[in-house]
Amino acid sequence: MGSTRYDLDARYDRARKAGYGTKSAGEIFTQNAKRMAHESMNPHGISFRESRDSEVHPNSVPIILGLDVTGSMGHIPHELIRDGLPKLMGGIIQGGVPDPALLFLGIGDHECDGYPLQVGQFESGDAELDMWLTRTYIESGGGGNAGESYLLAWYFAAFHTRTDAFEKRNQKGLLFTVGDEPCLKTLPASAIREIMGKGQQTYTHLELLEEVKKKYEVYHINVLHSDQALRADRGWRELLGQNCISIEDHREIPNVIKGIICDTFKNKTLGTIETEGLDQFQML
Repeated sequence: MGSTRYDLDARYDRARKAGYGTKSAGEIFTQNAKRMAHESMNPHGISFRESRDSEVHPNSVPIILGLDVTGSMGHIPHELIRDGLPKLMGGIIQGGVPDPALLFLGIGDHECDGYPLQVGQFESGDAELDMWLTRTYIESGGGGNAGESYLLAWYFAAFHTRTDAFEKRNQKGLLFTVGDEPCLKTLPASAIREIMGKGQQTYTHLELLEEVKKKYEVYHINVLHSDQALRADRGWRELLGQNCISIEDHREIPNVIKGIICDTFKNKTLGTIETEGLDQFQML
């Protein structure tokens, strides 16, 4: 995957013809009417998603974007398909990162939802990324259990991805989750088996965070549009420190992500992210 380029002109033309700017979320995200995840995004039985170098992208940069698709966050994928995704990809490329490979995850609640994890592929082309994003089922679930399954993104990235960036260049990828709830603190082996098809070990969120940090720089964007999100902010800061980015306006999500990625590439060493320019998003 990831052997095509992101063409902004082609994307804007296709988006206009597809009606992304005018159609409702239900018209664009057709899995919603079927009330089920797309077969290609069901993680059950998946061994690995791979980000590999190619002639077109010789220095692939793996990026995972885990989107909370529970009730309060279900509007975010619609915002991304309308104009956020081209802003994100165009900004990354124009900012000096020519070979991004982006993987979408849909995140729910493994204690309550039918589809707590949905998985795309690492892609670089505009048509392919639009395809995976619009295949996402916005389940709009979640429950009253004070958290969502962001730790599933960490589990999948740690154990079910392979990247040339890490294997060839010892370069970590970047993983972003976006949401407005705390992170659930336990992922039972039974839930892993149900979601992935196999799994013998129960993990805490702290154990999974340590595992995923071996291969990815981990960020969480906390959208402060509810009292619950405000209450969750302290916990995220304790987990991730400055890698928790808190914003009040969800429209800033593409700007935050592209800023972090471009600063990372500029510094050439993942883990030495410049924070200048991100202060406006940090809520003290």
